[in-house]
Amino acid sequence: MRSSAQYVSDLMKMKNNLYIGGERVGRDEPRIRPGINVMSVTFDLAQDPDWEGLMTTTSSLTGNKINRFAHLPQNPYDLMQKQKMVRLSAQRVGGCIQRCMGHDALTALSIYTKEIDDAYGTNYHSRFIDYLKYYQENDLTAACAQTDVKGDRIKRPAEQLDPDAYVHIVEERDDGIVVRGAKASITMVAYADEIIVVPTRALREDD
Repeated sequence: MRSSAQYVSDLMKMKNNLYIGGERVGRDEPRIRPGINVMSVTFDLAQDPDWEGLMTTTSSLTGNKINRFAHLPQNPYDLMQKQKMVRLSAQRVGGCIQRCMGHDALTALSIYTKEIDDAYGTNYHSRFIDYLKYYQENDLTAACAQTDVKGDRIKRPAEQLDPDAYVHIVEERDDGIVVRGAKASITMVAYADEIIVVPTRALREDD
């Protein structure tokens, strides 16, 4: 598991690809430091022996001790511990701890990748599990990019005058897909290790 110092150090190695008010900045930008401080609490609590078993758990994939924010819940007890962990963390920072949406996205993907494989004979779930092992071993944080800018709310995604009002596939390749579009209201995107992009609504084939 990473310490908060390691988390911050890893952020500072990222490219200067953030824009605030039209200005390109890095992760050392003072205006995002409060958010980094909030995220750091999730690492500090996991290092605190007083919260052993609440902020930490054993990975169902590797058997290693991990931060519970990277854990895939296995049973009702895990879900209750997650709720207690979120409350503890939020009490420490006086508001949203921000790491929850990424965790929820991972949980959802663990279910839906399996359902897709069962229905269509694909291999999304095994690929997801490989990714989750990497995520757990590196104690990563993820922003869940869910909310599209949506454009004309009366129209479906495929009917938009500006197709980039929703994130959409523009090219399929042997090694993956290329997408275009925009997501909005992703508070922690500037200081997350990963971005998990998911649909904001049920989509049809033409969407």
